[in-house]
Amino acid sequence: MRFLQYLLTGLLTGGIYGLIGLAIVIIYKSTKVFNFAVGALMTFCALICVGLVVRIGLPFWAALPASLGFACVLGFLTERLGMRPLLAQPILTLIMATLAIESILYGMMVIIWEGYTISFPHGLLPGKTIFIGPLFIPHEFLYAFVVAVIAFVAVGLFFFKTHTGLKMRVTAESHEVAMALGINITRIFSMSWMLAAAVGALAGVFIGNRLGLQVAITPSLAFKALPAIIFGGLDSVAGAIIGGFTVGIVEKLAGGYIDPNVAEITPYIILLLVLIVRPQGLFGEERIERI
Repeated sequence: MRFLQYLLTGLLTGGIYGLIGLAIVIIYKSTKVFNFAVGALMTFCALICVGLVVRIGLPFWAALPASLGFACVLGFLTERLGMRPLLAQPILTLIMATLAIESILYGMMVIIWEGYTISFPHGLLPGKTIFIGPLFIPHEFLYAFVVAVIAFVAVGLFFFKTHTGLKMRVTAESHEVAMALGINITRIFSMSWMLAAAVGALAGVFIGNRLGLQVAITPSLAFKALPAIIFGGLDSVAGAIIGGFTVGIVEKLAGGYIDPNVAEITPYIILLLVLIVRPQGLFGEERIERI
């Protein structure tokens, strides 16, 4: 039974990792830029949601859409002010810019919220822990899991079944080809950042509801999504969810059967092994470059 409980908890936890990974994949799939600012973005937006609930008194069902709207605006401003001026620069420059954006957002959070742990009110989400025989399912994780699956399906359909999604994939493949086809690549970049920020905000809200939000710690939780997306493939939406579930399960099994401290490094061991054995991930596209 211990194994089943670890498996179940890991699966539910992996849904949150997958959400964060999805926020990274959306931007990478559209722009080929790896976004290191995702942790700060998700924490900032989650803190806004807490403020709307605690300080302004909005019900959660109203505060969540409002914070997602704020996330879209923040994503748009991040792309417009921080990334677009560097559009003609090498990819490495754009990646370094995301690190700079992460530091700026972190500094703003320290100034506004300082270093205290900020939590949502108790009982924010309806329901209580579900018991199935000797197994139990925290209802907060169940909500996160369901929302993660819905987000994965919606984003997958968006990328592969809509004209805008097709434009995003063409833009990521070649900016020159996209412009030759009449695609407004700056609009595509803005949409990618807006969508990714909203998905990241969802992950931040569920993390904050379960663990609380702390400026010094919560953004670093996003790095646990790196093994998930490397395992699944940087340009694969399906890989993000499968990678998230896999990392969550392995982490809980390692923590339960070996040591809780081992669980903290298990995702990065997975990351190293995947990079050695299959760098493109399970569902990533293998590219062969001739020199």
